[in-house]
Amino acid sequence: MTFRYFLSMLILSMLPVLTYAQKDTHNDESKVPNISLPDLFVNSKGQEINTIQEWEYKRRPEIVNLFENNVYGTMPKAIDALNFTIVNEDKMAMNGMATLKEIDIEVIYRTQSATMRLILFIPNERDEAAPVFLLINHRDPENIDPTRTIKMGFWPAEEIVRRGYAAATFHVKDVADDDKVTFTDDILSKLYPEELEKENGMRGLGAWAWGAMRAMDYFETCQDIDAKKAAVIGHSRGGKASLWTGASDPRWAITISNESGAGGAAISRRKFGETVQRINTVFPYWFTDNFNKYNNNEALLPIDQHMLIAAMAPRAVYVASASEDLWADPKGEYMSLQLGTRVHREIYKMKGDFPKAINSPGNPVHLPYAGHHIREGKHNLTPYDWNLFMDFADNYFRFNNE
Repeated sequence: MTFRYFLSMLILSMLPVLTYAQKDTHNDESKVPNISLPDLFVNSKGQEINTIQEWEYKRRPEIVNLFENNVYGTMPKAIDALNFTIVNEDKMAMNGMATLKEIDIEVIYRTQSATMRLILFIPNERDEAAPVFLLINHRDPENIDPTRTIKMGFWPAEEIVRRGYAAATFHVKDVADDDKVTFTDDILSKLYPEELEKENGMRGLGAWAWGAMRAMDYFETCQDIDAKKAAVIGHSRGGKASLWTGASDPRWAITISNESGAGGAAISRRKFGETVQRINTVFPYWFTDNFNKYNNNEALLPIDQHMLIAAMAPRAVYVASASEDLWADPKGEYMSLQLGTRVHREIYKMKGDFPKAINSPGNPVHLPYAGHHIREGKHNLTPYDWNLFMDFADNYFRFNNE
């Protein structure tokens, strides 16, 4: 049997699975079912949630726990030691505009260790510690080239620094490969192998969020970074991880999701574009095993993604979409943001509301606590998106300093 024959048979054997996974997907708004969403303001005991104390001590922890058990998996908190080693430093990076630091973050637990590389550009011209944007990068490492020989719009580090922000990033391969076979090779096998045995154990996206938290651990030790003014951002699958980061870790001031779709910002019950069943079939290593129970059965989910948005409150959240990216369901993402930020308005009494209809491309909506825009074009993270994220952060941090 030749390798080519074997490969052909393997692909053919997968076709029924892939066809089944995509048979219920559609981009037709008329096919969206009537849906009933879980109530943000009623907990599992039937108690109404009306106050900040009730939200912070009853409902929010319950919501995060439901996402842990049913979608993203538990988040291991046990660490024996953290070591930060600057392996490269260039105080005249970007033609003198920034200081580059490449930091190895070593995590030790039960005699085992794992190391992730953090790339950080800090503006040289500043009067105080710099606010920071952290990108969770799942694309080719050339997108985050620390030498800046290659410059990609996906991470416009020069413009971020020029705007007065530190530009930080790490590649997900350091914590969990974006691969259904080798995703266990890093922290899951070295530090937390017990997670792989649990139906609600951490998987790939949870590991990426864990990596973002380790970056925050470093920011808190760095006198050049204002860790209280930190934003975490991800695109697509990285956007799913950024939302879980912000929900799990209240140290992030702003959480940004760019075109995150199913399992990210989009309402699962809409079954529009990518569905729970499709994403679990094609990417079985992203979410915890329990999420499979809701394949083509989204109505039984005890949560939906508007509740993930709500878990950020009172901190800021931003959701961005693209006009041609129907697979990520821009309407469902906007709906989630509208509903989730009710907590900001009704519990924390923050001013401003989103329009009922989704805003058109080129007309962003920036409220004091949340932002949204839809960009013309396809599935991507572009300098246009970044500039709007920074515009929002400018206003948010200025307002919260007053």
